[in-house]
Amino acid sequence: MGRPKAVEYTDQPEGLTGIDKQPVDGPVRVAAPGQKGIGASGLAGDAVCDTRHHGGDDQAVYAFAREDLDDWERTLGRPLPSGSFGENLTTEGVDVSGAKIGERWRVGSELVLEVTSGRIPCRTFQGHLGEKGWVRRFTQDGRSGAYLRVVEPGEIRAGDAIEILHRPAHEVTVALQFRAVTTERKLLPQLLAAGDALHPESTRQARQYVEKYGAQAHS
Repeated sequence: MGRPKAVEYTDQPEGLTGIDKQPVDGPVRVAAPGQKGIGASGLAGDAVCDTRHHGGDDQAVYAFAREDLDDWERTLGRPLPSGSFGENLTTEGVDVSGAKIGERWRVGSELVLEVTSGRIPCRTFQGHLGEKGWVRRFTQDGRSGAYLRVVEPGEIRAGDAIEILHRPAHEVTVALQFRAVTTERKLLPQLLAAGDALHPESTRQARQYVEKYGAQAHS
């Protein structure tokens, strides 16, 4: 859970960020927060300060794998507690980067989430970690974590099980989507196979690419 904090490394107009997420005891209500620019976090009590780029229905929840945090701990040579990357959910045993756009997860007994896209790193993320060149390093690594929208609201608690309820037939993974919108734009046409489940901003980018360059996709 993040609380508003004044920092020097954000472009948010008031200089605030909620990226520093801390563990929470007890249940947390999760529901669709509303459209981007108006709605913030899907988690009750969680701060999203820069709603220009974060939050909203298609980025209601951010998940990152504990296994990937462990890898970064070894690479960076420093501890990275759960929540260090600004994630709302730190997962275990879930292939977050390999999740497909439109994949649905049940978390606990009530909440159902749907994968929409990867997370684009920003200046605030880099400032929060204090690692030089972090945006480039994170992007090149390619394990972006996943944004999810709320399909069915509900309460979640630390330790809740995650069950994959639905895995689409297409091959558009979070990792592929992230590469397409960051380092390998020639992959953008492939994203359209994910249909309406894809984050609207990625859909727009893919369609603009097709209009300009054609629909040929490359692997």
